[in-house]
Amino acid sequence: AMSAALVGYSSSEEEQEHEEEGGSRGGGAQGLPGASRPRLPAPAGLLGDPDPEEAVSDDSSRHGGRVRGFPHERGSWATHVYLPYIAQEEFLELLELLVSHARTYVPSLAAMEEFHLSLSQCVVLRYHWIEPFVRSLRERLAAFHRFFCVADQVKVYTNQNKTRTFIGLEVSAGHFQLLELVSEVDGVLEEFDLPTFYKDPSFHISLAWCIGDLSGRLKGQCLRELQDIVDGFEESAFLLRIQWEQIRCKSGNKYFSFPLR
Repeated sequence: AMSAALVGYSSSEEEQEHEEEGGSRGGGAQGLPGASRPRLPAPAGLLGDPDPEEAVSDDSSRHGGRVRGFPHERGSWATHVYLPYIAQEEFLELLELLVSHARTYVPSLAAMEEFHLSLSQCVVLRYHWIEPFVRSLRERLAAFHRFFCVADQVKVYTNQNKTRTFIGLEVSAGHFQLLELVSEVDGVLEEFDLPTFYKDPSFHISLAWCIGDLSGRLKGQCLRELQDIVDGFEESAFLLRIQWEQIRCKSGNKYFSFPLR
């Protein structure tokens, strides 16, 4: 009887909108109350900026080939801690050069619309954990100062089970400060029994992605040509030396910001 009371509960307005679209996304009945509704894709922000950091296990045919990192559960919020990168006009010019060149090798590449550097994997938080989770992050991150890093090395990534491929700009300077931030974020994740970040992370800003493992086509010659484009781009030294000013946490459809000093 208790579970029946949860049927109408939705963790975000976005999800309610998805539900109102009706059952166009295919079944997903799992014998739970209300489970005859279609399974919902990840929150819009996560769809918009897929990330190699997302472990995945789901039927991708349900949402345009995108794969969610975990089965949807009512009251569970997809949560991600990252450094937002605000793209300037010159950065978008460089992105356009890189993506249009890379498409000569992989036509299905799509440019990212938002840019960030991940400090956590995508994890699942229960609704009532969000507030204490954010409070704990705020305490641990309060002492951190602004810092620079340089993200200028083109790299090709795949997510853990090779369902997506990414082109990113890897950090070549500032790695130590990023590791220090991750160790604080990891501390919070451990408090909540959530998976911590990768042991030897490749910090990067994803630029473009495609479905499937097409890394073979992008590595080697294509990668060298993309690096040449970055190295030859007039503003790249100025553009790719980034001063981080805040850390952000996105949980479901909520954003929390932690300014660096």
